[in-house]
Amino acid sequence: MKNSIKLLAIFGLIAVSLFSFIPKGSDTTLEEEAVKMVVLESYINGAFNELDAEAMENGFHKDFAIYSAKGEEISKYPIADWVAGVKKRKANGYDPADEKNIWKHNFASVDVTGGAAQVKVELTNQGKHVFTDYLSLLKFESGWKIVAKVYHRH
Repeated sequence: MKNSIKLLAIFGLIAVSLFSFIPKGSDTTLEEEAVKMVVLESYINGAFNELDAEAMENGFHKDFAIYSAKGEEISKYPIADWVAGVKKRKANGYDPADEKNIWKHNFASVDVTGGAAQVKVELTNQGKHVFTDYLSLLKFESGWKIVAKVYHRH
């Protein structure tokens, strides 16, 4: 009986030691990875590298828009127009292997709080930093969706 208690105590200590290696906030880390995956599949690959309109439609909310300053006004480019442009470009002989069509990315920051997220992503093309994009995401019952973008063109 004493050996059984000692054995249980040893296993208990081992379990506590193993769980101490799990990073604190691992739920946040999992959500950050889920957000990055949506951005990678729908935005980086969908809108840029692969011109995959279906991936865009899956990862962007139907009310998504790109917002930019135009004088003192806000210009709004809706997702439906962007998807139509992607489909047209792909139909017109888009070559994903062409160097000018290869976009590299860097996740400069990913910030998740509950069901809201903000991603800062830097896009380079042919070795030049072209865009710094700020993507806002919300978590819906169906998962994370990109809902808005503002950006800086370098």
